[in-house]
Amino acid sequence: MQTVTTIGLDIAKSIFQVHGVDGAGQVVIRRQLKRRYVLAFFQKLSPCLVGVEACASSHHWSRELQALGHTVRLIPPAYVKPYVKRQKNDAADAEAICEAVTRANMRFVPTKTPEQQSGGKVRDGCAGPHVPAGPWATSTTWRSSPTVMMIV
Repeated sequence: MQTVTTIGLDIAKSIFQVHGVDGAGQVVIRRQLKRRYVLAFFQKLSPCLVGVEACASSHHWSRELQALGHTVRLIPPAYVKPYVKRQKNDAADAEAICEAVTRANMRFVPTKTPEQQSGGKVRDGCAGPHVPAGPWATSTTWRSSPTVMMIV
């Protein structure tokens, strides 16, 4: 088997599509993977460039693949769309991602850490709707209406 240099990975809920090319741009891999086999598949490959369309779960997969030694680049979906050559399906998306990730002027999304992805920082020790703080806040109940906050 020829050496894979670039992979386009289209992630989905349960089935992932892989499109891999060698240094000359010839297709080497074109297959579907179930979610549970993705890491095992990439462990067998030598480190290469992996392109993934940026979405919420792509940051998780980026971290996992980087831990295996691969170079992962996340591409905004709007930048992948011009490279889709035929009808929109997972195989065509994986091929387009593979093509887009090799472009010199492509913009990429940085991979988020789990902390960045968890939704943000908790401010002032209070997560949730803002309730005015003060000596009265512990002894009374605050009710909010669309226009007025009142003490009951």
